[in-house]
Amino acid sequence: MPKIYIVDVTNRDGVQTARLGLAKLEKTLINIYLNQMGIFQSEAGFPVTKHEINYLNANISLVKKGVLVPIRISGWMRAIVEDVEEAFKNVPDLEHVNLSISTSQQMIMGKFQGKRDFSGVIKDMTSAVDAAKAHGAKTIGVNAEDASRTDINHLIEFTLAGKEHGAERIRYCDTLGYDTPFTIYERVYQLASKTKMPVELHCHNDLGMAVACSIAGAKAAIDAGVDAYINTTINGMGERAGNADLISVLLACKYGAGMAGKYQLDERINLSMSWKIAHYASYAFKVPIPINQVGVGANAFAHSSGIHVDGALKDRRNYELYDFEELGRGEPEIIETGRMIILGEYSGIKGLRNIYGKLEVEFKDEEEARKILELARYANVHTQKPLTDDELLFVARHPEEARLLMTVTP
Repeated sequence: MPKIYIVDVTNRDGVQTARLGLAKLEKTLINIYLNQMGIFQSEAGFPVTKHEINYLNANISLVKKGVLVPIRISGWMRAIVEDVEEAFKNVPDLEHVNLSISTSQQMIMGKFQGKRDFSGVIKDMTSAVDAAKAHGAKTIGVNAEDASRTDINHLIEFTLAGKEHGAERIRYCDTLGYDTPFTIYERVYQLASKTKMPVELHCHNDLGMAVACSIAGAKAAIDAGVDAYINTTINGMGERAGNADLISVLLACKYGAGMAGKYQLDERINLSMSWKIAHYASYAFKVPIPINQVGVGANAFAHSSGIHVDGALKDRRNYELYDFEELGRGEPEIIETGRMIILGEYSGIKGLRNIYGKLEVEFKDEEEARKILELARYANVHTQKPLTDDELLFVARHPEEARLLMTVTP
């Protein structure tokens, strides 16, 4: 039976949020958390962008070490041969790629300025797929940017061409958040039925319907007999009004009316990571979680009015659709109100030993301790905020990868 898989794009589309961004160490921790959450794939970044190269190679090193397994780490690039060649020169062991090109008439005329026609778009895409296969890519996705405004027959032609050349799935990009759940269902069902190609749903939230459209599109793909892949970002980060929120999508797949049974979510999903991953992303992006955020907001399980309190106390199912424990909530949070020793960019060896001692990390000798101290200092320069416990542990456990992903040479 076809299933719904999650391809999280926080580290590619989420970091394109205007005015915001993530340090490479933070992107790496997000990949680790996504792996612990059972997410199928992380679109980790841009192998053609110079400042991403060391970070991507460091993360692929973590794949080889078994740290980022079984999650797939993928790279995004334009569907042109030049980008593919550059990507594999920069990141030789890249195994999973998504190749993107605009397909709508609006984009062909308004973005390409008439320098390409639709046949030229297909030629660029298929040539890029051929190049990626020649470099040993294990999986290739072809992205139809602005698919929601692309003539459906053109979209089918584009998909079949990609499939013929060895692409694994088509990414249906609702780039402007233009679709409604009704239109995306109709279009994706027709696309999947005619091509028998697995469909990846990439929905933006310009009309506030990214999650709804993602679920409708996934339903259409499965109804047509193919697997569905939903693109998400943690806390719905992304360009303009953002993308489909990861936790909302997972909860909708699991608890939405009519979803149980036929529409099966990847069994590896571990919802208990929800609270942790949402709050880490909030800290890393420096964007507070809205009080009413689905599942992880402060009020998601809060009751005040008399009728609701009475009903919730009698049986939580009266007013709660899912359990807070399932999302990793319910444990008390300890807040230090006394002396705090923080490891910063000017810290010394005594501070390092104090902090790592609390984390039960021992160093074999003074040389190792000072090596980690230097890396931790750089990590603070890199993130420009106090390191979390997991960031500190990552630096101590994977010093070579930490050094590589923090190395950026203009």
